[in-house]
Amino acid sequence: MTKTIDVCLSPELMHLYNVHDRTVVVVDIFRATSCMTTALAHGIHSIKPFARLEDCIAMKSDEYYTAGERDGKKVEGCDLGNSPFEYMEDYLKGKKIAFTTTNGTQAIAKSEGAREIIIGSFLNLSAVANYLLDGANNVLVVCAGWKGKVNQEDTLFAGALVEILKEHIEPDCDAPVMAQHLYNQAKTDMMHFLKDASHVRRLAKLNIYKDISFCLTPDQYDVVPVLKDGFLVKA
Repeated sequence: MTKTIDVCLSPELMHLYNVHDRTVVVVDIFRATSCMTTALAHGIHSIKPFARLEDCIAMKSDEYYTAGERDGKKVEGCDLGNSPFEYMEDYLKGKKIAFTTTNGTQAIAKSEGAREIIIGSFLNLSAVANYLLDGANNVLVVCAGWKGKVNQEDTLFAGALVEILKEHIEPDCDAPVMAQHLYNQAKTDMMHFLKDASHVRRLAKLNIYKDISFCLTPDQYDVVPVLKDGFLVKA
């Protein structure tokens, strides 16, 4: 029986999807899932995602570093923000991180009940595609978007995944096909394609160009973060 892939363009649409038989790929390109992928690739032990800021901050201890982002900015009092470059530091190797963001960790929370939840980004695009090919489950890509609204960069990632998997996993409906068309339009120069995207403009105001460029670079890491017992660890 052929596996299928679907794309949920915003976590606000999750009520339309039955996830119990699916591997859910949560994606928040700018920048939560890019950070999570980078962190595990650079030797961080595990990441505990939280939808609520206060729950994340309550984890601060000798055992946990806290990472918090709201509206693109680091939360005051947290050890780390939402730039992937922060997670490359040697002092974080082997450490545990409690993590909350405006959109990405909300999307993880809304994916609860899935057979499996993994983390996708352009940084680990091929690793995610290979993982899904090896697995038996149908696939749902959950785009974190921005505060419930659809965004381009997460949709582009979904389209890239659909494009890579097209010979092996069938689209469920129009959403994956639309995402695939968008990606094929954008793939030669995603940075230019996204120049007017709302979150690119938001991050540009914060002078985070380096993050934007890095988060759009495919296949930097051969790592697939997977949620096990509430913690993101390497698959």
